[in-house]
Amino acid sequence: MKTIFRLIICLITIGTYHANGQSEMVTIKGGTYIPLYGRDSLKVTISNFQMDVYPVNNLEYLEFVKKHPKWQRSQVKKLFADKSYLTYWRSDTELGSNQLPKAPITNISWFAAKDYCECQGKRLPTIDEWEYVAMANQTLPDARQLKTYNTFILSWYEKPKTDNNTVGSTFKNYWNVYDLHGLVWEWTLDFNSVLVSGESRKDVDKDTNLFCGSAAVGATDLMNYAAFMRYAIRGSLKAKYTMKNLGFRCVKDIDKNL
Repeated sequence: MKTIFRLIICLITIGTYHANGQSEMVTIKGGTYIPLYGRDSLKVTISNFQMDVYPVNNLEYLEFVKKHPKWQRSQVKKLFADKSYLTYWRSDTELGSNQLPKAPITNISWFAAKDYCECQGKRLPTIDEWEYVAMANQTLPDARQLKTYNTFILSWYEKPKTDNNTVGSTFKNYWNVYDLHGLVWEWTLDFNSVLVSGESRKDVDKDTNLFCGSAAVGATDLMNYAAFMRYAIRGSLKAKYTMKNLGFRCVKDIDKNL
C-alpha cells in the first residue's frame, strides 16, 4: 500500500514534465547485439521498450526537487549523494546563473536519477539497452564499424563539458533519440555490473582497478575504443557519485499484453 501511494503522488507531477516538452518517448524495437565484453561473446537479446527522446533537463529536475524535498541539495542524505550533488545550483530550488533551463541536468547521483525515473512510472535503462540504442547513427541501427562514427564519439570524449548546450542539440539517431553522444555521459540501471572479477558478478566491492584487466579478457571488439571508454567510466563510479558531465534519461517497459 505504501508503494502504491508513493507512485500515485509521484505521478501527479508527470503533467509538469510533459508540459516542458522534454518527456517525449519513442519505441525501440528489440533485437540482438554483441556487447563490448562480459557476455562470453554471445549475443544479447533486447526486448522492445520505450526511451526518452532527450536526457532529463535542469527545469524538469528543478520541478522534481520542489515536489520531493528529500532530493533538495540541503536535504539529501550523504548516503545517497556526495558533496558535489547539485553543486552549481544557487539554492535548493534555484538554478545557477550559468545554467540553462533546458541544458541536461548533471551532478546527479544514481540514487537520485533512479528515484526520478520511478516517480514517473519509468526506470533507468540497462547498460545493454543504452548501448543497443547508442550504437546507431543517423541512418543505421548499428554504426559501430564505421570509422567516422567512432571518431566523432571519441572527439567528443576529449572535449571539456560546458553548460551552454541544451538537450536536442546533437544529432537524432536511427531510433529518433537525441544526445546519446555529444552532450553528457548517462547513468544506467546496472552501471556497476561491469565490476566483475571472474568468480562472481555480485562481487562489486573489489578495487575498480580490476576493471581494466577483466575487460581486456572478454572484449568482443578491442578496436571499439569508444565503447570501452564508456565501460571504463561506469566501472569507476559508485551510486552516490556525481559528476558535472554525468546526467540521465529514463526508459519504460512495454506491456506485452497490450
